[in-house]
Amino acid sequence: MTRQTKQSPRPLHRPRVLVAKIGLDGHDRGVKLVAKALRDAGIEVIYMGLHNTPEEIVRSAVQEDVDAIGLSILSAAHRTLFKEVMRLLKKQRADDIAVFGGGVIPSEDIPGLKRLGVRAVFTPGTPLEAIVMFVKEGLKSKG
Repeated sequence: MTRQTKQSPRPLHRPRVLVAKIGLDGHDRGVKLVAKALRDAGIEVIYMGLHNTPEEIVRSAVQEDVDAIGLSILSAAHRTLFKEVMRLLKKQRADDIAVFGGGVIPSEDIPGLKRLGVRAVFTPGTPLEAIVMFVKEGLKSKG
C-alpha cells in the first residue's frame, strides 16, 4: 500500500524585480524611493545602484531570475538604452521579463518605448502606489 501525501496549495508568487539606474545618470533619489516602496509592499527587490550598462542589467536579471526590470533614467538616453536592454533580453531568450521605466522621459517618446516592448513608463510625479500596483497587478500572470 502506498502512502498518499496531501499536496499543499501552491504559495502565492512573490514578484522579484531588479531595479537599476542605467547609463551615466548619477541621480538616484527617485529610484531608491521606488525600490523602497516596492519592498515595503512585499515585492522582492534587487537594487543594482548607479551607472549600469544594458549588458550588466540583463545579465543580472537573468541570473537573479526576476519577473521584471525597472529602469530609471534622467540622462535623455532612454531611447537608445531601453532599446538595447530589450534587444539583449531577446538575445538571451529572456524577453518574458517585463520591463518598465521611469524618470524624465518626454511624453512623445513613450509610445516608441512601448513599441519596443517596455510595459510601462512612469514620469515624475507618478504616485509610488501606481508603480507598486503595476508590479503587483501586471505581473500576476507570471506566478
